[in-house]
Amino acid sequence: MKGAYSFFESASKAIRQNPTLSKLLVLTTVSSGGALAYADYNPFQGLITVSSGNNEGPKKKVVVLGTGWASTSFLKNLKSSSYDVQIVSPRNYFAFTPLLPSVTNGTVEARSIVEPIRNIVRKKRYNVDFKEAECYRIDPVNKKVFCRSIRPGNSGGPEEFTVDYDVLVMGMGAKVNTFNTPGVEEHAHFLKEVDDAQKLRRSIIDCYERANIPTVSEEERKRMMHFVVVGGGPTGVEYAAELHDLAFDDLSKLYPAVKDYLKITLLEAGDHILNMFDKRITEYAIEKFQRDGIDVKTGSMVTKLSDKDILTKDRKSGETISIPYGLVLWSTGVATRPVVRDFMNQIGQANRRVLATDEWLRVEGCNDVYALGDCATINQRKVMEDIASIFSKADKDNTGTLDLKEFKQVVSHICERYPQVELYLEKKKLKSFDTLLKNAQEDDKKQIDIETFKKALSEVDSQMKSLPATAQVAAQQGEYLAKCFNRMEQCEKNPEGPLRFRGEGRHRFHPFRYKHFGQFAPLGGEKTALQRPGDRVSIGTDIQWLWYSVYASKLVSWRTRMLVVSDWGRRFIFGRDSSKI
Repeated sequence: MKGAYSFFESASKAIRQNPTLSKLLVLTTVSSGGALAYADYNPFQGLITVSSGNNEGPKKKVVVLGTGWASTSFLKNLKSSSYDVQIVSPRNYFAFTPLLPSVTNGTVEARSIVEPIRNIVRKKRYNVDFKEAECYRIDPVNKKVFCRSIRPGNSGGPEEFTVDYDVLVMGMGAKVNTFNTPGVEEHAHFLKEVDDAQKLRRSIIDCYERANIPTVSEEERKRMMHFVVVGGGPTGVEYAAELHDLAFDDLSKLYPAVKDYLKITLLEAGDHILNMFDKRITEYAIEKFQRDGIDVKTGSMVTKLSDKDILTKDRKSGETISIPYGLVLWSTGVATRPVVRDFMNQIGQANRRVLATDEWLRVEGCNDVYALGDCATINQRKVMEDIASIFSKADKDNTGTLDLKEFKQVVSHICERYPQVELYLEKKKLKSFDTLLKNAQEDDKKQIDIETFKKALSEVDSQMKSLPATAQVAAQQGEYLAKCFNRMEQCEKNPEGPLRFRGEGRHRFHPFRYKHFGQFAPLGGEKTALQRPGDRVSIGTDIQWLWYSVYASKLVSWRTRMLVVSDWGRRFIFGRDSSKI
């Protein structure tokens, strides 16, 4: 004990003396016989530096809505003391949501993946206050946020109050998309919050306990032991795999009388599961699930849920099938929250599916409101819409053509301002924008006219893609926005960034650019798939240990890291917990 304390005391001292060490976690994976070092990568390093802040004058009131990935990343990286920060959220903690499936099967305890938000911000240089409440309306005209407490007040109902803001940061996340399917809200389980995971865990054990009663009929026992997962995305696939491991590794020994009745079905409306992954991962996942006895039904659309049956419609044949079930997990994507939808109606975005921001994460139509994470999407500009402005701004001598020098000056701005250009170059396997332009030229002329310019860029906009609703995206957006805020006052006098192709001048900051580091797909049985940038695919037990290492390193505090790693160790030694607590 003394040695462990001495180690952590020395590590803490070293981190205080050298803050960069706090970015490094070395996780020794004993079973694999090796160690993996994982360091945080900062995609904005060199673009935006941290300012010391300015304590003179009145401080701006910054209101942050939510304590999810985006908001917490923003709060962790905000360093300027020029702000008074008010946090409003119905939960007083940050939850590491990628481990929610592990909570449902008892591999990890719920308390291990959460960190109180006050612990995260208590040593920050800026003034901060937290209110456990939900925002039910935003008034962008008067810059007010209307909130209500989540606990009843003295009057018996929730207490309401308002919060003024100078700058509003919306990181409210999204709700589960039920597609208005009848019965889903009443009978299905979700997996968005810690409470969802705990409820799901209790329901699984409850199904086993009820099916184990000797007076239960054969038909009823089969129904209660049938677990259905709706949605073949990463969450649905991981949960089905985790449920299979729990059932066959642990519960089969504890409930021998009902183990043969277990059935797990995965329903997907599309043609295949894990459609955002490489085809090799999809095929491996389907093959493994078939070996494990998990029934994968693609092309099955859920039309209705009752308390005991789920109705599905085959997309090809149109046949309707009734499936008895004991438990249903609904995991079919996300939808906009009502408070965000109401805000969109106020600012003229009523016809959009989700709240739109520009590339600087500023809500379109509201200069002092920023939105990040699952509650918003970046409305990327199209190159062809701005082609005339781009060309005229590059053509400084107004000759109607660009020489080589003028062209090179504008190329870097085009690639940074319009990310679809780089995607197009990657798809066409072109080394540079110069190569793209040469392919559009009919001869070797050195002067480039606007028609050649248009021809070179004509297909670029087809590569525009919306960012996925993942924790990786939200965390990077929060970090980017915090670094912008850290430099806000310094850049009032010294603006920088890419050219604005509509209007005059330059933006103060480089636009947000998402850096994809890869995505895991846990498939159960200590097998995990990893798709890295460049469509590089790896599958196996060694990737499972990489998954352990990366997830441990990305946990928000050393406390949660130690708890999660100890939970994993406990599971290897004693098995998963089967209690309903």
